[in-house]
Amino acid sequence: MKKLFALVMVLCMAFSFVACAAPVAEEAPVEEAAPAEETPAALTYDDYAAMSIDELKGHITTVSEGTLTVATSPDFAPYEFYVVDENGEYALAGFDMSLAEYIANYLGLELEVVPMDFDGTLAELAAKNVDLSLAGYSPDPARMDKMDFSVIYYEGGQSFVTIKGKEANFATLEDTNKADWTIGAQNGSIQMDLANENSPEADIVPLTKVTDIIAELLAGTLDGAYIETAVAETYAISYPELAIVLDVPYEAEGSAVGVSKDNFALLAGVNMAVEACLADGSMAAFVAEANELSAGNIGILVDGEIVEG
Repeated sequence: MKKLFALVMVLCMAFSFVACAAPVAEEAPVEEAAPAEETPAALTYDDYAAMSIDELKGHITTVSEGTLTVATSPDFAPYEFYVVDENGEYALAGFDMSLAEYIANYLGLELEVVPMDFDGTLAELAAKNVDLSLAGYSPDPARMDKMDFSVIYYEGGQSFVTIKGKEANFATLEDTNKADWTIGAQNGSIQMDLANENSPEADIVPLTKVTDIIAELLAGTLDGAYIETAVAETYAISYPELAIVLDVPYEAEGSAVGVSKDNFALLAGVNMAVEACLADGSMAAFVAEANELSAGNIGILVDGEIVEG
C-alpha cells in the first residue's frame, strides 16, 4: 500500500511540474531594417555647368523670384554711366549695362538695375542683397571670400593720369611716390590698391566717384590719379586737359561680373551668358556703342540726383 501511495505522489508531482512550467514562446521573425535614405549630395558648380541652359534655368535662384537684381556704380564710363535719351531724360548706358541686359535675357529673367556708389556695390553683393554687380570689377583674390567672379568679359588695363603741363613730373611710376604729391583713387577700388602699392609716400586721397577724381584733377587739388585705362580714355575725350601718362602693371587685368557667393547655378548661367555674348560678337558691339555714347555729355549721380558730368 505504501508503495502504491508513493507512486501516486510521484506521478502527481510530475504532473504538477509539467502543468506549472511556462510554455516556450515562439520567437517573432526579425524584420530587416529598411536602408536609410541617403541625402542627395549638393550639386557643385561643375554639375550646373554641365547642364543645358534650359535645364539650368530651373535651378537658378535670385533675390527676387523671376528678376535679376544688378548693382552698378554709374560714374565709370564707358562701363556704366548716364546719357540723355531721345526724350531728353537721363538713362543708364554703358557696356556693363548692355551685358546685364544680355545676361538677364539669356537666363529668362527680368532685369532690375540698382545704381549706387562703388563701395556700395561691394557691400550689397557681399550681403547678398543683389544677385550680381557689374561695375568694372577686376577679379581681385582679396574679394573672393565675399563674392564669386565670372569669366573675364573685357580685357582692360590701369593707368596713371595727370593734367597737361604736369606730364614731365611723372616719367616713371617711381616718380609718383613722393610726399609732395596728392594722388587720387576711387574708394574701395583696385585703383586704390595700386595707389597704396606704387605711391605709399604720397598723400593718397580716396574719392567716391571717378567724376570726383576728374573734377579734383581739373581744379588742381590732385596732382595725379589712378584710373582704369578705358575709363581714363573716355573722360579724356570729354576733358582734353587730362593726360594719361603711365601704364600701371596689374596681374589681374580684365573685368568680370561679381556674382552672389556660392550661388553656383547662377554663376554657371552667368558664365554661359558671357561666353555666348563674346562668341556672337555682341560684347564687341556693346563696347563700340558705349565708347561712342560716352564721347558726348555724361550724366552722373550726385546725392541721388542725376546731373550733367
